[in-house]
Amino acid sequence: MRVQESYSEFPVRAVVVMGVSGSGKTTIGTHLAHLLGNAPFIDADTLHPLQNIEMMKHGQPLTDSNRWPWLKRVREEIEKMSKQLLEGQGSLPSDTRQIISTNGGEDSRGQRLFVVCACSALKRSYREFLSRGDPDNANVGELTHDTVFVYVDVSKAELVQRLGMRRGHFFNVGLLDSQLETLEPPDVTREAAIAVYGDGSVEDVVQDACRRVCGYVTKNT
Repeated sequence: MRVQESYSEFPVRAVVVMGVSGSGKTTIGTHLAHLLGNAPFIDADTLHPLQNIEMMKHGQPLTDSNRWPWLKRVREEIEKMSKQLLEGQGSLPSDTRQIISTNGGEDSRGQRLFVVCACSALKRSYREFLSRGDPDNANVGELTHDTVFVYVDVSKAELVQRLGMRRGHFFNVGLLDSQLETLEPPDVTREAAIAVYGDGSVEDVVQDACRRVCGYVTKNT
C-alpha cells in the first residue's frame, strides 16, 4: 500500500546520495550540493574508523557491527550540519538557499536549506536510522531536518569498469559482490527516496536528481 504523502515542515532537507562503491556517490553528491545553493557536503567515507578502512583495504566485507558505529557518526554529522545552518541562517549568503516546490517553481511553501551526504546506506534499516536517529536518544523527536535518499542505480558491468580504473581509494574491488548482495534498493513507494540511472553522464544524473529532490513530497511512514 502506498504511504501517505504530505509536505514536510522541516526547515532543512538532508539529501543522502546512496549506492554501492563505484556508483559515483561522491562525485554526484558534490555537484548536487553545488546546485542546491552551495549546500554543505559530507563524504561518509571520511568518517569510517581506521579498523573499517583496514578491513576494506584487505578485501574483508564490513559487518553490521562495523557499520553501526560509523552510521551513528554519519547521522550525528548530518544533524550537526543542519543545526549549524539554522543557527547561522541570518548570515547565510543568498545562494545557500533553495526553494522547494512540487512544480519546480517558487511558491508560498518557503525556503529550504540543504545538507548533502554521500553514504552507501545499503540496507533499509540503515536508511531508517539515518532518517530518524537513534531511538535511544531522548532528542530524537527534535530533528531539524527531513531526509530524502537519492539511489544511484548503476549496472554491474559499469561498476566493475569504474572500480578497475579507480586509484587511491581504500575500497577493494573484490568487495563489490558483497556490497551488491547486501544492497536493499529503496522501495520508492514506501521510503523517502528517488532512484536515478547512474550509467549516464554526471551532468545528466545531477540535473535529474536536483529537479526531483527539489520537487519531492515527503512520505510519512
